[in-house]
Amino acid sequence: MTIDGPILVTGGTGTLGSVVVRRLRDAGRPVRVLSRRPRPADVAPDLDWATGDLTTGSGLDFALDGVAAVIHAASDPRTGGADVEAAERLLAAARAGRPHLVYVSIVGVDRVPLGYYRQKLAVERLVERSEAPWTIQRITQFHPLIRTSMRAAARLPVVPVPSGTSFQPIDVPEAAAHLIRIADGPALGRAPDLGGPQVRDTVDLARAYLRSRGMRRPVVPVRLPGAVWRGYREGGHLAPDHLGGGRTWEEFLTGEKP
Repeated sequence: MTIDGPILVTGGTGTLGSVVVRRLRDAGRPVRVLSRRPRPADVAPDLDWATGDLTTGSGLDFALDGVAAVIHAASDPRTGGADVEAAERLLAAARAGRPHLVYVSIVGVDRVPLGYYRQKLAVERLVERSEAPWTIQRITQFHPLIRTSMRAAARLPVVPVPSGTSFQPIDVPEAAAHLIRIADGPALGRAPDLGGPQVRDTVDLARAYLRSRGMRRPVVPVRLPGAVWRGYREGGHLAPDHLGGGRTWEEFLTGEKP
């Protein structure tokens, strides 16, 4: 099934959103990007670009006009409450057209007491109470996020990693393709979690990263205190029953520049 009408992508210039936009364009699909910034000079002139601000609501009515679905990938992990306010404004503006809203959330937002996760969970609750047809898709951590953490740790003579912890990294293109398939279909409510193809111990992930970069460093597991890291050690952020496809960690690293 392919919906009749453009898909609006919030966060369309970010890690996930930009890949969603590219895949839609490559398929010849109508797509509209919502951004706070005016169209940059290096953006293709035929890309449907809507300048709007989720923090104020400015431009949202225009951005949502005529769209069949919204993939809401915009997020601000650095500003407390920003995601909730943005969702409130987006949902208010979407009432008129009632497009299918696909909200991108994170596996474990209800099990790991991280402040940013609590914000994502609050947005889920808003979406569930909204008048729009909605789908909430929780996804495990993206490869680039894990790579960034490993890159920072590998600057040290000894690479510290959280002990007793695993991750299930997923390829961004795999997640993007999945979100497009969901946007093309009927609202699912809370969709099954989407995880990467492997659950991997953090020590194992770090050693694979070092090998891919030709680096020799000892990897040292460190037990981190607090409820958040206890939640990670208990696997609250994993979806082992929902192993997905896409590139493995090593395949991702092979295709990336150091």
